[in-house]
Amino acid sequence: MHMRYLSDDKLKGRKPGSEGYAMAARYVEQQLKGFGFKPAGEKGTYRQAVPLRRAQVREDRSRLTFVRNGRELPMTYGKQYILSPNFGNETSDVSAPLVFMGYGIEAPELGHDDYKGVDVRGKIVVCVNGAPASFPSNERAYFGSAKAELAATHGAVGLLTFSLPSDVGSRIMAASPRARQATYRWTDARGKAQRTFPELRVVGSLSDSTARLLFDGASVPFLDAITQTRKGAITPVPLPLSVNAHTETEQNDGLIGENVVAVLPGSDPALKNEYVVYVSHLDHLGVGQPVKGDSIFNGAHDNASGTAINLETARLLASLPTAPRRSILFVGVTGEEMGLLGSDYFATNPTVPKDRIIANLTLDMPFFFHPLLDIVPYGAQHSSMGRSVNTAARFVGVKIAPDPIPEQAVFMRSDHFSFVRQGVPAIYIKSGSTTGDDRDGTKLNLAWRATIYHTPQDDMNQPFDWTAAGRHAQLQFLIGYLTAQADARPVWNTGDFFGTKFGPAAASRP
Repeated sequence: MHMRYLSDDKLKGRKPGSEGYAMAARYVEQQLKGFGFKPAGEKGTYRQAVPLRRAQVREDRSRLTFVRNGRELPMTYGKQYILSPNFGNETSDVSAPLVFMGYGIEAPELGHDDYKGVDVRGKIVVCVNGAPASFPSNERAYFGSAKAELAATHGAVGLLTFSLPSDVGSRIMAASPRARQATYRWTDARGKAQRTFPELRVVGSLSDSTARLLFDGASVPFLDAITQTRKGAITPVPLPLSVNAHTETEQNDGLIGENVVAVLPGSDPALKNEYVVYVSHLDHLGVGQPVKGDSIFNGAHDNASGTAINLETARLLASLPTAPRRSILFVGVTGEEMGLLGSDYFATNPTVPKDRIIANLTLDMPFFFHPLLDIVPYGAQHSSMGRSVNTAARFVGVKIAPDPIPEQAVFMRSDHFSFVRQGVPAIYIKSGSTTGDDRDGTKLNLAWRATIYHTPQDDMNQPFDWTAAGRHAQLQFLIGYLTAQADARPVWNTGDFFGTKFGPAAASRP
């Protein structure tokens, strides 16, 4: 019922700011109110406003030119390079030398530091997308996304990245349509766009052939530099040319997204002021270019499914004779498809005391196209929440499986990571690959991502396994219930990378 309503054509793909999204938010609010959840948003309502800024590069007014021995080499937008908008400046210019920095990663705790002993101040960093294969998959996903932050921290004035020829899906021609769309960020009370790095005067992606061009005459040939990068043995390579870049960014405020926030008050006098937070994103992509005659991006699996399961979990929790000891917070977030914006806004600016949020359970595209026989609990290996996951899995009768698609960087791609950034242990469960028959679940998953994901065909005309969906709901209920009932709140595992980087100890560091 929930999935069918949320993915109906009349909601027009639930794009933030649209009437379709407003309909989805009203539906979720009405359901939660009917279950007995109380308003936990702003000013006694079920809503939290999320101010958003839209930015898009004016391609016809922007340019990237390489300069070698005084000779200009102008590049072609969309074919040889793509620029990212600069949220801090409508017009941004830079002329600076280039230095190749391998993966552009600083991770001494993992035995890898491309920046060690290197001064990149006033320079433009060039690096390969991704992270070393030797990194654990979740850490690899994190560092693959942290290049701009690291370059800015070290005083660089720009960042240019490129993908290897083998990474077909990330090459510039494949990524161009989505990369050239508008970008959004949430803004703080002072109107500053968050998670942006305006000190980087140019940020862009290069084609493989353009990256090779940079190494003409360099001290290390292109292929040797790539080999050294993969081995983790790269020495930064000054490149024998500089860049002249001009970026013009069109920016607009005024789009206000909305999160839906509701609470089931806890029953324990001491613990009811702590919160277990369930999250699913309500938004999808709206209406776009027709594919196979359909232009409405219904988002049935992405993420009407996760919202529906969390709503069923909320109903189960509210139906207990005695409420869980801790309070249960349900948050339906906006702007996930824009970059986890609604969850990042809530996790940074929660409507309850931040230090009282003890755990997060996110559900996004759980994948129930075959029986649920094993699960991949992203995040379970990082905190004591893993014990609740193991207990719930045993009770439901599913096994724990390793990540079958680490190259997809799933750990970084949904709303649970917004809570990890704030030091909150988080769990994000997806189906494993065991189907119980001769089908390969990983191949099914990858095929779905290649043909249905982010297309209008993600509607209710798909072979959903509703028994598997029910088992997902059981797991969501049990993991959250066990967490809410425990005497002690979850803690990061000793020495865990994310706990060390974002946990309580990190928050106390200057």
